[in-house]
Amino acid sequence: MKILIRSGYIYDPANKREGAFDILIQQDKIFKVAKKIKDKADKTIDAKGRVILPGLIDMHAHLREPGREDAETIATGLDAAISGGFASVCAMPNTKPCCDNQEVVDFKLKKAKEANTANLYAVGAITKGREGKELSEMGELKSAGCIAISDDGNSVASSSVMRRALEYALMFDLPVISHCEDKDLSADGVMHEGYVSTVTGLRGIPSAAESAIVARDLQLAEFTGARIHIAHVSSKESLRLIRDAKAKGVKVTCETCPHYLVLTDEDAGGYDTNFKVNPPLRTKEDMDELRKALKDGTIDVISTDHAPHIESEKDVEFDYASFGIIGLETAVAVLATDLIVKNIIGWNDIAATMSRHPAEILGLAKGTLSEGADADITIIDPNEEWVYGKEDIRSKSKNSPFIGRRLKGRVKYTIAAGKIILSE
Repeated sequence: MKILIRSGYIYDPANKREGAFDILIQQDKIFKVAKKIKDKADKTIDAKGRVILPGLIDMHAHLREPGREDAETIATGLDAAISGGFASVCAMPNTKPCCDNQEVVDFKLKKAKEANTANLYAVGAITKGREGKELSEMGELKSAGCIAISDDGNSVASSSVMRRALEYALMFDLPVISHCEDKDLSADGVMHEGYVSTVTGLRGIPSAAESAIVARDLQLAEFTGARIHIAHVSSKESLRLIRDAKAKGVKVTCETCPHYLVLTDEDAGGYDTNFKVNPPLRTKEDMDELRKALKDGTIDVISTDHAPHIESEKDVEFDYASFGIIGLETAVAVLATDLIVKNIIGWNDIAATMSRHPAEILGLAKGTLSEGADADITIIDPNEEWVYGKEDIRSKSKNSPFIGRRLKGRVKYTIAAGKIILSE
């Protein structure tokens, strides 16, 4: 099948290309990109006035299956993803059973194939059961299709185990995605430790709970020469450490999430559990530093950390509510509304941090609108205003802090492997 996209405004940082172009898709590849394409096509999309990006890639999402299908399944998670413009999603390993063996990887990839929508990539566990004690069989995980490893939700508490994990991952050329949290410091905290936690009486989690492990893992990455990717960075202290490590040549990349770029601990001060995330929302100063780090290249990736929870896990006292929010459906619109409209970042930054860089880090033939590349494309109306209503949520769970917000910028088409999987 041939699909012709006409007159869209493309942002393709991999090729340093920006402007109005036509794109011709043939089968599952981008066949031609030019100012005017006269070839006949089976389907033509008029994209005039719309933004065209390489298909978005979410490096960090929790799809819950197997084990917690009441909160999300692979099918519903991928449905939410395509609604938000994601052509590819990386499923984290903290499922039940844990994704630490070939059988679970095969199960996840089979479910994604049955869904027949977005591309799904499995992230395997660093340690068996994510218990931080015994390394997983990384060779088996890679052979089964895992593209990275992580104990996300847990830090690897033992420095010696983390060292060995980095050394073994280096042998298999697998990036290690590190959840940086010293649980002795975060303990039973529920929000950022600071003025707001003191006023509300909620137990605090200090920034040092994150930055202490960031510092350790950066040192181990430097020592071993392995690649490390720091997940969901939330604090200015972590950014300083990562910036210094990059300057020294350490093989480190990092990500943050839309909620850390547009929300602060003050938003959590109203006891709404939809603002309870881990790491917690930090101060305005932290948020401002994260925004600066996007512009100077310290932050490589924006991921969603999509974390579905059923209502009974959130509709309780703040202290007892589960950490996490959904984010696949709102990431682009929240960033457009709060950052692009205010000229803090541009669409080129979205293309880089949500497509090109994830593809490079994970070794995927994606993240570009080059001829011959995988035909994964996201088309956005940058001017459409809409309200994110609870009744419209395609995720199986509804735990979002953005419900009821008026947003500007909406995904109109998501194309994966040359197939239109979301159409207006």
